[in-house]
Amino acid sequence: MSDKFDLTIIGTGPGGYVGAIRAAQLGMKVAVVEKRATHGGTCLNIGCIPSKALLHASELFEEANHTFAKLGIQVEPELNLGDMLKHKDDTVKSNTTGIEFLLKKNKITAFLGLGTIEAPGKVKVTADDGSTQTIETTNIVIATGSDSANLPGIEIDEERVVTSTGALELKEVPKKLLVVGAGVIGLELGSVWSRLGAEVTVVEYLDRILPGMDSEIAKNFQRTLKKQGFKFKLGTKVTGVDKSGDVLKATVEPAAGGDAEEIEADVILVAIGRTPYTQGLGLEAVGVELDERGRVKTDAHYKSNVDGIYAIGDVIVGPMLAHKAEDEGVAIAEILAGQAGHVNYGVIPGVVYTNPEVASVGQTEDDVKEAGIDYKIGKFNFTANGRAKAMLSTDGFVKIIADKNTDRVLGAHIIGKGAGEMIHELAVLMEFGGSAEDLARTCHAHPTMSEAVREAALGCGDGTIHM
Repeated sequence: MSDKFDLTIIGTGPGGYVGAIRAAQLGMKVAVVEKRATHGGTCLNIGCIPSKALLHASELFEEANHTFAKLGIQVEPELNLGDMLKHKDDTVKSNTTGIEFLLKKNKITAFLGLGTIEAPGKVKVTADDGSTQTIETTNIVIATGSDSANLPGIEIDEERVVTSTGALELKEVPKKLLVVGAGVIGLELGSVWSRLGAEVTVVEYLDRILPGMDSEIAKNFQRTLKKQGFKFKLGTKVTGVDKSGDVLKATVEPAAGGDAEEIEADVILVAIGRTPYTQGLGLEAVGVELDERGRVKTDAHYKSNVDGIYAIGDVIVGPMLAHKAEDEGVAIAEILAGQAGHVNYGVIPGVVYTNPEVASVGQTEDDVKEAGIDYKIGKFNFTANGRAKAMLSTDGFVKIIADKNTDRVLGAHIIGKGAGEMIHELAVLMEFGGSAEDLARTCHAHPTMSEAVREAALGCGDGTIHM
């Protein structure tokens, strides 16, 4: 190819396509390489977007079955799983075609095929038909995302033993669903099928759910899920799966050692985390260094040890979150344009899109204790919030952690309906170094769920008003 690009990004997930658009806005000539037939990466194709479509639909189905009557609405809902899955597929198509439009709008050249780095400044694209072409480029950004991790010795067939990909495509509601892993993905997809009628059992190697989140929040959330019908076996590992019969049989045993037992299931969802997609990219041949977990080693400006080769998103250190990758995509584009691209890793929100939702930003109480910080906490339960009562959504609370000496907010955690939307005013507050008093003195509309956020901030001072 005679044309030379200023930047070529391998992968068009949230990090890749956002980085490409920002670079184009800054005047660069940009190419992207995508191995899938559609853009958007795992997030838009088989992750965030399709799972949220099913979470929303299944939540409405559950409300129609269990909540509508309390509101004076008499219905007899009937599940049409085919139509629900079609809604999911339509949502995915709408989003992926939207990305294709944005790339064209910003005059970004898209290549479909497997991208490998032949040398600094050269990316080979191998199409599905085996044909190849080489892109010449000044800079290369690796934004290839991650794959589902698997347990040793357990065969994934995406029909009965599935990853998140297969769990989005089940043709019928399983009577019994075994979820291996009590992280975000396992609990979200477990929630989908639980609402639709599955009996869900969660097996987790650790002695708690949602590792990395505030432990008080995790304990309260586990109690909520138990009320919804979830069963938990914590401190337990899966050592094998027998697929020979009509019913799957998983062998489990205590993580600390002990007697094994069998759990029967129609479907087993393996959701033990994700691994960076760095194999098959030619990184070893060009000398790009990886860490012990297969991630690209980068400096503070996302540069690898090889000049002209950078990496962002799930393939580098940090939380495997789409919005983290997006921010890094913007940052690397601005850095390559000579600007001061930056990501504040202390203020990256995380959300579990169950019902109620769980949202978090900043430090947990466990973090500040370990750091020896003198802190204070303000909490407010949704049981005391007028809007929550009107919506029959009183599960959960807001928890704000502030420095006891400066009143600066260090972290915030919410369990509640719409927590994923409410967390952002706390993210903005923290981005500007705000205090609990700043938030407490900010007028909030009444009646709203967000009033609970202000009340929690008041709890860091003289006390809440309504509780």
